[in-house]
Amino acid sequence: MSLPATTAEAPDLARENAVFRKVVRRIVPFLILCYVFSYLDRVNVGFAKLQMSEDLGFSEAAYGLGAGLFFIGYFLFEVPSNLMLQRIGARTWIARIMITWGVVSAGFMFVTNETTFYVLRFLLGAAEAGFYPGVILYCTYWFPSYRRARVIALFMSAIPVAGIFGNPLSGWIMDRFQGVNGWQGWQWMFLLEALPALAIGVATLFYLDDGVRDAKWLSEEEKDIVERAIAEDSAHKSVHGRVLDAFREPKVWLMCLIYFCFVMGQYALTFWMPTFVQSTGIEGNLAIGVLSAVPFLAALVAMNVFGRSADKRRERRWHLVIPSLMGAVGFSLAAGWSGSTALSLVALSFAAAGVLTCAPLFWSLPTAFLGGTAAAAGLAVINSVGNLAGFVSPYMIGALKDATGSTSIPMYVLALSLVVGAAAVLTTNKQVVNR
Repeated sequence: MSLPATTAEAPDLARENAVFRKVVRRIVPFLILCYVFSYLDRVNVGFAKLQMSEDLGFSEAAYGLGAGLFFIGYFLFEVPSNLMLQRIGARTWIARIMITWGVVSAGFMFVTNETTFYVLRFLLGAAEAGFYPGVILYCTYWFPSYRRARVIALFMSAIPVAGIFGNPLSGWIMDRFQGVNGWQGWQWMFLLEALPALAIGVATLFYLDDGVRDAKWLSEEEKDIVERAIAEDSAHKSVHGRVLDAFREPKVWLMCLIYFCFVMGQYALTFWMPTFVQSTGIEGNLAIGVLSAVPFLAALVAMNVFGRSADKRRERRWHLVIPSLMGAVGFSLAAGWSGSTALSLVALSFAAAGVLTCAPLFWSLPTAFLGGTAAAAGLAVINSVGNLAGFVSPYMIGALKDATGSTSIPMYVLALSLVVGAAAVLTTNKQVVNR
């Protein structure tokens, strides 16, 4: 009979669940906090644009180019940064990343022309390179794949959280501090929003552990449970011993294509959301900030609902395809409803819920088949190539907006990108990714 076996196994499963809940409580909230300020410092230039472009005489295309140059620095330094994290340890390297990006982000208060803007955006990308794929790699040290989608969805809740709190905060700082000490509101915003990254970077040195064996807050029994679950889960992976193996793996390049399509939509929202809202007739930085937060609230709910469902059902492909198509529909509707603030917010909320849900669920695909030394390089390659869309997307929107005076055509391009991404997801092997 199967009843005794079920009875005997239940306490083991309950104990394992309890241990992983403990790991989540210890690690994930801190990583979310790190990413909130990382993302805020990356995209607050979208709010600065409302004042800075006029003060410094930037065109829409010049702003889009500067916003996108972040990802060139990010692309060039991503793989070396992730390999350094694996070599010297997550605690030290993540702290280095945060402190460096805090310093560079504060430096934006001294921008006076397009050249300094471009240089600092490139340096910010170089400074932050490795943080996001480093955290994804770090999660593989602590969680088996069948627990990882929910964890990564929780971690990536930082993106909508940064929008929900960061947009109104940025608007308030720019209005409240305008003219204080002779500085513009956007200068104060860059300075004040950089300070938390510096403080959290120092705290990282004392809080994070490099791996399970270093965790003093876990008992020996708990460490064994975590390591056994990860070892059993990793048994099916193709373990590559060399960095170059990641570049020779065709599935890695398929992942690059899929992620590129999703990132096109993600950074269109985060860099241009204040401008989209302003274009519907809204005035005042604080009002724009509050309304810009609405789509991110929708995304916060959607990404965690989809993340839980994906882990519960151990199904990855359709949990990616559906939100991708949601994003495509949202952008298409936003293109046609740009004359109404209320309807635009509905469409942008639908787009944000779809696009931002894709990002955390996507990482269940490459981590399902990458293992060994090449995992660090493979994840970094996927993230860096995919994030080149962060260069293409804002520059494309700015150039087309300058040329046409409208955001409708860029919206349709973004919708098409998400449809292509959804189709590419369906070419993956469901037996490999559905774990």
